[in-house]
Amino acid sequence: MKKLLLSLIVAIMLVPTSVKADEGMWFLMFIERLNHRDMEKMGLQLTSEEIYSINHHSLKDAIVQFNGGCTAEMISKDGLVLTNHHCGYDAIAELSSAEKNYLKDGYWAGSRKEEMKPSSLFVRFFVRMDDVSKRILSKVNDQMTELEREKAINQEIAVIEKENNEGGKYTVSVRSFFQGNEYYYFVYQDYKDVRLVGTPPESLGKFGGDTDNWEWPRHTADFSMFRVYADANGNPAEYSPNNVPLQPKHYLPVNIGGVKENDYAMILGYPGRTNRWMPASGIEQNVKFAYPAWVEASKVGMDNMKKYMDQSEALNLVYASKYAGVANYWKNRQGMIDALTKFGTAKTKTAQEAKFNTWANQPENKAKYGNVVATINNFYKLTNEKARHDNYLNILFRTSAMAPVGRTIGKQLENYVKADVAKRAQMAPAIMEMADEFFKEIHIPAEKDILAAQLHLYATKSTGYAIAPLVQKMGAANGNDFARDVNTIIDGSIFASKEKIKSFLDMPSAEVLEKDPLYVLSNDMLKHLVSKSDEVAKAQNDYGAAFRKLVEGLRESKIGEIKYPDANSTLRLTYGKVRSLPADKRNDAKINNYTTLQGQVKKYKKGDQEFDLPARVLEMNKNKEFGRFGDKDGSLHVNFLTDNDITGGNSGSPVLNGKGELIGLAFDGNIEAMAGDVIFDKKLQRTINVDIRYVLWVIENFSNAKHIVDEMTLIK
Repeated sequence: MKKLLLSLIVAIMLVPTSVKADEGMWFLMFIERLNHRDMEKMGLQLTSEEIYSINHHSLKDAIVQFNGGCTAEMISKDGLVLTNHHCGYDAIAELSSAEKNYLKDGYWAGSRKEEMKPSSLFVRFFVRMDDVSKRILSKVNDQMTELEREKAINQEIAVIEKENNEGGKYTVSVRSFFQGNEYYYFVYQDYKDVRLVGTPPESLGKFGGDTDNWEWPRHTADFSMFRVYADANGNPAEYSPNNVPLQPKHYLPVNIGGVKENDYAMILGYPGRTNRWMPASGIEQNVKFAYPAWVEASKVGMDNMKKYMDQSEALNLVYASKYAGVANYWKNRQGMIDALTKFGTAKTKTAQEAKFNTWANQPENKAKYGNVVATINNFYKLTNEKARHDNYLNILFRTSAMAPVGRTIGKQLENYVKADVAKRAQMAPAIMEMADEFFKEIHIPAEKDILAAQLHLYATKSTGYAIAPLVQKMGAANGNDFARDVNTIIDGSIFASKEKIKSFLDMPSAEVLEKDPLYVLSNDMLKHLVSKSDEVAKAQNDYGAAFRKLVEGLRESKIGEIKYPDANSTLRLTYGKVRSLPADKRNDAKINNYTTLQGQVKKYKKGDQEFDLPARVLEMNKNKEFGRFGDKDGSLHVNFLTDNDITGGNSGSPVLNGKGELIGLAFDGNIEAMAGDVIFDKKLQRTINVDIRYVLWVIENFSNAKHIVDEMTLIK
């Protein structure tokens, strides 16, 4: 779980010294302007060229985006990759079975031949970036609607991406920043042959479960390890037994000297999304309408998954990954509701916007900015109930595999029906492969219960905005008890089994598909989710322009305090220090910036799903078998705190000391600062990290996989 003047260059050059160094998610290309001198005063011993360079290897070459949603780092000359356990969770679950449950029992490859390839996994290396703001903004004008503006921008983006992909060698992505006031392109190279090297057992990798998620003190071995493979020339290649471990341009040395309060800590990674320019009324909408629906619907989905997961190990594996993902955001969104409410974030933003509105309505600014705040507030007032509705429906789609069939395998069958005989022959194997994967990840009785429960919640709680017509009709007839209807719908659907799908492929019929009860229900809900009235469509168009102007005006007027762009899954650097929280009696550590193995053992509950521990861990702790990874204080440190500015997507990011050496692995934030995606709290914001010494102890001492540690460059 985690996470944001006329040009960014000017913005960074004008950063006032009052901005705390630990706030901000900064572009690497502006590292020299990122107050490099202050970073050096805090403990940085690297030049800006050693962090980001196009022509020479640098830290950036060791940082990868992991499977599109997390961060990871290269830690050996032979392509060894370290990331979080929860980032590798899907791949580990896929490779597991009831007989060989690597998720539960852990796994360490004894040799390269034992490293296992999941079906779909990739890492993305960052090559370079550049500013194309002037070029793109020259294609738009204030007379355009938002749709016209988007079309013009996308056309130019397509040209830029083609210019820089070198015939398909690279992936190029042009992204907007500061709500469409600036644009930069990013060049990446993707490697798809990524294999599992090892993972701790779930009792360590997920220790504390949902109870400890987003909490401190924490005692979790949240890491897993993979290896990147390439062809003989080091180029990306599809899986082949002939591929060889990638020799990365740079990999991180590992420092096992430990950390202490106020040590310099730098994190590079791919933070997913922050909303630090979000208007006050947007925050109010989330707190009162959107997030409560998200939380409630997530809990309904989780409860219905859990009752089947508890029935057998096989069913637990089927839903383990989906459950973990839903649970993570369930607690996150409740934490955000609590934090945003407690700290009055909307009130703070309202005061800022009032100040801006006064400036905006001065004669010289009124034509451009005068209606900005009123337009934004009108949009949120109009869409509050729709936001509640959309979250109930979105989580229904997220937790029920059957609900979105209209846009997944159903869409493939739709295309299949329209194709000629020759094309169908080409499409059929891929559709059946998709069906195989689909049915591996579901259990029909569970899917019936999940869908029925979510339809009941949606129909009874989304009362301020019209629900999907077919759901409304069904609910009126069944008193909003959808169990019988769902049972009939799924049993009568061609999506109920692989065999039925295969039969449909053998005898395709547009009429059969169009009348399929599950397909009809799915498309009814999907269509309703994206539909909007003319009034909402106009308000949304006006809002897009107004929000862009709000950000532009806040920067121009210097009323806005944020000097860096919101996170959007592009590579960023954040720097700060190892920093404790106030003393906590739940933590046995001498200072509340780290936790110990002894503290983990104190949480141990035999047989408990969240707090059980392997007997070997208990014995090793009792005998203080910490090997070379114990701290000088005589304990084994497990997790530690820094005050870095991170969010979701930073999971798996390396925590580096001033020399660029790996000291830990970021994996979570503290729930007290859960409002961090909207507003940075300088007092409470913390990043929770796995101490690299604990990672290595689990591998070398607990798991007897010293050969993996021997690949790394260790610094004492």
